[in-house]
Amino acid sequence: MKAWVIVASNRAAEGIYQDDTGPLIAERLTKWGYDVSGPIVVGDGQPVADALAVALAVGPELIVTTGGTGVNPTDKTPDVTRPLLEAELPGIAEAIRAFGVSHGVPTAMLSRGLAGVAGRSVIVNLPGSKGGVRDALSVLEPIHLHVVDQVRGGDHRRST
Repeated sequence: MKAWVIVASNRAAEGIYQDDTGPLIAERLTKWGYDVSGPIVVGDGQPVADALAVALAVGPELIVTTGGTGVNPTDKTPDVTRPLLEAELPGIAEAIRAFGVSHGVPTAMLSRGLAGVAGRSVIVNLPGSKGGVRDALSVLEPIHLHVVDQVRGGDHRRST
């Protein structure tokens, strides 16, 4: 299985600071059995759209973005992700937000992150904080194989 990790951060893309969420995601996806490309660090907005287009052309099973999901005027990751989705998976995004809130992070409800299917790839937008990424990965861990299998045309048996 293949996965791509895309980091949306204007400041990290400009070299102002080093991103630490992308490597966290890549490490976890590798542990889950994915061959990971990235993290690819780009500015938010159109650069994320361009990186998603490149990833989708390759067709990995899973594309995970981090950053650009909030309400800051520069946060555009969900806006450039939505037009690419053929089917949204709102339950995933809702579960990620609910997990954060239920674990004492009320600002998790401000994330506009999306999840959905584009072609044969599952795309999930994660928040840009390390805590938000850890929470989101906790939500994704028990379901990532099942959703990837479903997108590939698997039957509806519950994954264990």
